[in-house]
Order: sequence, then C-alpha cells, then structure tokens
Amino acid sequence: MTWYNPIFIMVAIGALWFMPGIVLRRLTEEKVKKLKIKAQERKIASLYPKEESKESQTK
Repeated sequence: MTWYNPIFIMVAIGALWFMPGIVLRRLTEEKVKKLKIKAQERKIASLYPKEESKESQTK
C-alpha cells in the first residue's frame, strides 16, 4: 500500500505544506502589481492634468 511508502508520505506532506504558501504568494504578487500600476497612473495623472474643454473655458 502506498501509505506505508516513506517517499510517498514525504512528498504528500511536502506538497500540503508548500502549496498554500505558493498560492498566497501568487495572489499577493498580482495584488501588488495592480497597486503599483494604479499608483503610477495616479502620479502620471497629477503630472499631466486633463485639460478642460474649450466650450467650458469660453463661458
């Protein structure tokens, strides 16, 4: 039976031990990337503010 195989048990425990960390790391990396992109967009928007339309300037 495979439950008595020490190599199998070692691999199974290792997989159960490391998989949550791998999944959480990938999720946080995606979140950090999105936050960096949003921060960059905000900084660029502050450097180049949107111009008002000419119609609103003439009124």
